[in-house]
Amino acid sequence: MRKAWAITVALALAGCSEDDGTKPPDGGTPGSGVDLGGRHFPDEAIWYQDVSSAPVAPESRAWISALRDSGGWGNGNVFQIDFSFNVLHDDGSAPMRAFQPRDGEFYSPDCDHVQVPVPAGGALEGEDGYACTTDGDCHLLVVRGTSLYEMWRADIQGNAFTGGCLAVWDLTRVYGMEGRGEQCTSADAAGFPIAPLLFTADEIAAGEIKHAIRFILPNDCIRRRAYVAPATHGTNTTGGDNHPPYGVHLRLRRDFPLESLPNDAARVVARALQRYGMFHADGGNIALTAQGDRFTQHKWSQVGLRPRDLSALRVEDFEVIAHGAPVPVTNDCVREP
Repeated sequence: MRKAWAITVALALAGCSEDDGTKPPDGGTPGSGVDLGGRHFPDEAIWYQDVSSAPVAPESRAWISALRDSGGWGNGNVFQIDFSFNVLHDDGSAPMRAFQPRDGEFYSPDCDHVQVPVPAGGALEGEDGYACTTDGDCHLLVVRGTSLYEMWRADIQGNAFTGGCLAVWDLTRVYGMEGRGEQCTSADAAGFPIAPLLFTADEIAAGEIKHAIRFILPNDCIRRRAYVAPATHGTNTTGGDNHPPYGVHLRLRRDFPLESLPNDAARVVARALQRYGMFHADGGNIALTAQGDRFTQHKWSQVGLRPRDLSALRVEDFEVIAHGAPVPVTNDCVREP
């Protein structure tokens, strides 16, 4: 109970902040590696499967209608892009640092208490460096070899390193529908990895996004205390029984008129939403999440994608992909081996 409530409150506050981190940043200093975007896990991972012909869930019409009628995407029902996440790539030279778990934000056995690589010149989500100055989610995302380290509520100031839940993902592994374990959270409330679901300016420049995308919804638009696979966790959301639960997989309808979008960059994202869809991962008010361009080769200003270039996409332009029955949230995490 305490875990779900703490996550819900923190995410709701972060999602409603006026400083939403959606302005595409330019420039910056890379860490010890550069993220080109694309795939992190093996090709068989669920994030990379073509669902353009997958069956529609029987609940699709009811869930989409409830979401539309209760405010839709949030943010004035505008489908907007958050560019505040950074993914750091470490070539093995970064120091491994121990951290002190933050009270009420690190959960056992859900989270991993191990040392974390901290590349020089890196930055947290929404920050210029490793200090969490805005009291936001401050995600730290680092790829080192075959491991992905993802931490919620990281804060590094001098020799002091505190952090919330840390999830270490094995990038050689094809995780099943149970992820890291049923009823287990990660650095994202749904129990998902974050980095594999973020699209980048480099992918837009290449003309194709080859994976599903992460999206979020306001807490009152998410079915209360339930999730569907491949999510493994949910929070104390307040939506009704007709609302989509945590982890819902949405697909942009095949006949959406892509020519109505303002530019080719927006069409690249829309095509990915038709082919791979998007997974609901967290609570907040800026629907779609991309990676910032501080550590990528191309910049968002170069590829021409702006925060509201997908605002033409309405809730009713999506359909729910078939899934298993909703799972009640108990917070009784059982980690997978």
